[in-house]
Amino acid sequence: MKVITIKQPWASLIAYGYKRYEFRSWKTNYRGPIYIHAGKGVDKTAMKDFEYLNIDYPKSKIVAQVYLEDCVFIDSKVDDKLKKENKKLYSGHIGNYAWKLSGVKKIKNNRHINGQLGLWNIEDL
Repeated sequence: MKVITIKQPWASLIAYGYKRYEFRSWKTNYRGPIYIHAGKGVDKTAMKDFEYLNIDYPKSKIVAQVYLEDCVFIDSKVDDKLKKENKKLYSGHIGNYAWKLSGVKKIKNNRHINGQLGLWNIEDL
């Protein structure tokens, strides 16, 4: 199955259903199921911004399975639409790609897994 490694708190925000888009500087033609892997990296500023949610932020673990529905280039029109949905989560990504995620299934997995760059594959959990 395909996997994408994402820093915390972003990985957990996806797993708990708060974040429906992942942002990347590169586009993918892949559509389908994908695991969300919480890497060992942390966005410290964002962690402070979202600590009030009181959710788990594991590192080096698969935290969710989602469906990668679409990959859209972010121009000013798309950026405006995303900001209307949630300015705190979706601001400042013009020129990048929004990966639209749906069908979130949170996964409780204690297995330590090293992340990788780009989309990568894993055989089983």
